[in-house]
Amino acid sequence: MTQAKLSDCMPQIGPHPGGAMSLETRAMTKTFGALRALDDVSLNVRAGSFHALLGENGAGKSTLVKCIMGFHAADSGATLLDGAPVAIASPRQAQMRGIGMVYQHFTLVPCLTTAENLVIARPDAPGIIYWRAELQRLEAFMDRMPFRVRLDRHVADLSAGERQKLEILKLLYLDQRVLILDEPTSVMTPSEADEVLTLLGGMAQRGEITVLMISHKFREVKAFCDSFTVLRHGRVTGSGCAQDTSIDAMSRMMIGETQLRARAPRLTGEASGTTRAAAQPRLTLDAVSADDATGRRVVDAVSLDLHAGEVVGIAGVSGNGQSALVEVLAGQRALSGGRVLAHGQPFAPRRADLDRYKVFGLPEEPLRNAVVPRMSVAENMAFRSFDKPPVAGRFGLISPARMRAVAAGLIRRYNVQTPSADAPIETLSGGNLQRAVLARELSGDVEVLIVANPCFGLDFASVAEIRAQIMEQRNRGAAVLLVSEDLDEVLELSDRVAVMSAGKLGPVVAVEATDRDRIGREMGGH
Repeated sequence: MTQAKLSDCMPQIGPHPGGAMSLETRAMTKTFGALRALDDVSLNVRAGSFHALLGENGAGKSTLVKCIMGFHAADSGATLLDGAPVAIASPRQAQMRGIGMVYQHFTLVPCLTTAENLVIARPDAPGIIYWRAELQRLEAFMDRMPFRVRLDRHVADLSAGERQKLEILKLLYLDQRVLILDEPTSVMTPSEADEVLTLLGGMAQRGEITVLMISHKFREVKAFCDSFTVLRHGRVTGSGCAQDTSIDAMSRMMIGETQLRARAPRLTGEASGTTRAAAQPRLTLDAVSADDATGRRVVDAVSLDLHAGEVVGIAGVSGNGQSALVEVLAGQRALSGGRVLAHGQPFAPRRADLDRYKVFGLPEEPLRNAVVPRMSVAENMAFRSFDKPPVAGRFGLISPARMRAVAAGLIRRYNVQTPSADAPIETLSGGNLQRAVLARELSGDVEVLIVANPCFGLDFASVAEIRAQIMEQRNRGAAVLLVSEDLDEVLELSDRVAVMSAGKLGPVVAVEATDRDRIGREMGGH
């Protein structure tokens, strides 16, 4: 799309003293050793626009915004505000120029209240604070804002969505007129995300702020953004009007001509080799409970039956007990109540029972939870089979040559991009690390598969591959438990779905009997 056409799709907003500013980068380049993270990147975000920055992991999005914010010094190029070049050497200088950023990780102080977090964020925060006067000013500020968070609540007591709202309110309180949002809705319920983006969009249309949002959710880009720019391998590969450009066209800008793995069809009834209704559950959770290190109940009497040939999806906002539940099933967290059964028999997540009942899994953060980083790809792939033929020979002795040969076959079969089977697994990219773990876990006869946030942060090709692998296992008759914070992923893959909130599991319903709005309300605790 030409620049003239791109300008046509932008909102037409006149000068707004003290309001929205335009943001540009011109020919920005940044290298880290031999890696050229940014290569002649020019970005144009019009004043009062809601602009999406798209690209896969490693495309250069984070490097670009860190150069804008002053975390990194660009090797060449310039940043411009309202058409004038500016030098920004630190995030504090960016704030003084009116540029603020909401990061993927919270920057709030949990033990302080909302009011205290706002006041201490000010560069002119007084040494002695007169709280009566400050609270009056803060209440007046909240009255002007499109959404609110109670001033007297401690941040530790806020939900993840409320904390994200507070991060955005903090930028508005500091009079930031260009807001850079890095995956801002990843911890919000769908209704919270739509509310916040709608209200920020309204502020942008009124010329009060300019928004640059990094996102991987095309639904949000199409619904709320008026323009977009795509990065791939550190270069701009496209830009245009979000409303006039198809999702397929945006995807091609992001991944080039890479052929995505086609999603496996959802087989039903006899075609899937299962008779789910009459069969005994493959996995049963019976009033499963677990506590954290302080004794607080984080999994509260969760009961669930998981049958052959189905995917049961558990949706929920981060921090509502899903990770703790997966840790219980992986043997990383002790039960404090209830029991787990496999094929109706008591099940303990130890190697003997995992092998006996053919239970496999892909936990979240596999580099921390599923592999030994400094061991080789081949050694990590052998964790489930090192004491069995063909890896183990007579007297149980491990054959390194046979281990490498088995790994080489899995590497080819699952398209794991690695220099060799002997490379340390920590050197693999996120998508290839996931593929390597899946290759290990799916290489045998799978009866139960437990996956947690399997595609978080991965590129489109890896996402397509992994989701296809999950559906293929379901079609072969595996019972799949999918725990994911990506509601689109849950709705795409699941046969039945439930929501986990405050450690409790809601009703499990057929996916065709529910919808995004209902699940969103349940994710919010309603």
